Amino acid sequence: MKPSLTKNNPYAPYLLLLIQPIFMATNTIVARGGVESVPPISLAFWRWFTVFIILFPFFFNEILKNKKDFNKEFFKLFFLGSMGCGICGAFPNLAGMTTTMANIGIIYTSSPVIIIFLSILFFKEKINFFRIMGLLICISGVFTIISKGNLDFLINLNFTIGDLWVLGAALGWALYSIYLLNWKSKFSLMARFTLIAMFGFISLFPFFVLENIYFAKTNYNQTFLFWIVFAAISPSIVAFSLYTRLQKYVGASFAGFTLYLFAVYGSIFGIIIFEEPLLSFHYLGGLLVFTGVYFARKKV
Repeated sequence: MKPSLTKNNPYAPYLLLLIQPIFMATNTIVARGGVESVPPISLAFWRWFTVFIILFPFFFNEILKNKKDFNKEFFKLFFLGSMGCGICGAFPNLAGMTTTMANIGIIYTSSPVIIIFLSILFFKEKINFFRIMGLLICISGVFTIISKGNLDFLINLNFTIGDLWVLGAALGWALYSIYLLNWKSKFSLMARFTLIAMFGFISLFPFFVLENIYFAKTNYNQTFLFWIVFAAISPSIVAFSLYTRLQKYVGASFAGFTLYLFAVYGSIFGIIIFEEPLLSFHYLGGLLVFTGVYFARKKV
């Protein structure tokens, strides 16, 4: 059953659909700026550790009172933490070391497709013609932005080992999205998210240790602190909690469309923060994505 807010304001879910990717897209700021100062797995580990430290004092009593439910949901919470925080937290950072932002954007567009496929296959969700059409329009919009409006760019695109990391992240996000919605929990939304963050940094810990010993040591300075706190708040606490609420309103398959808006907002951040030029293909790609989302929201 969808939350009662939709009865009072039927446009609230669609407003949330437009707002949530703004915070999710700040991941692009972390990916471009943070990994220059903090090793990729270290960044993911400390990000989710910080999320847990911030939230745990507020939800300690609820978690303590529901110890039996914690034991019952242990595997599910660990799986969600490993997928949503572990894989989706570390894999894109690792990918950025050997592949391009264009490749990351293109491969990540497969995640909503995987979400729709799994929703139909395992949870019998009904997907109408408008949602499929909206999906295709959104993909074309993202490809327009990534290719800079040049078809030859896509034809001549080279793929690397980093692209496998991105594919793993896209699959991880799809699995996280599907099971986050369909695995019911006795915990409140934010208490559950606190536990997911905990299992996220726990799943990353052994790889964080290996990275520091064999690959790159973490420098704990003011720059490190800035990126960890920023990554913990905007693309983590705010974005993930809004995404969970959005799923409750519109379901997993439609909520997956936030990734296409993510691409548009990510380009906007690039223009504002990294002084990338605003060109005609940005307008065309953005128009296609918003048109696709409009069609995808149609019921029949």
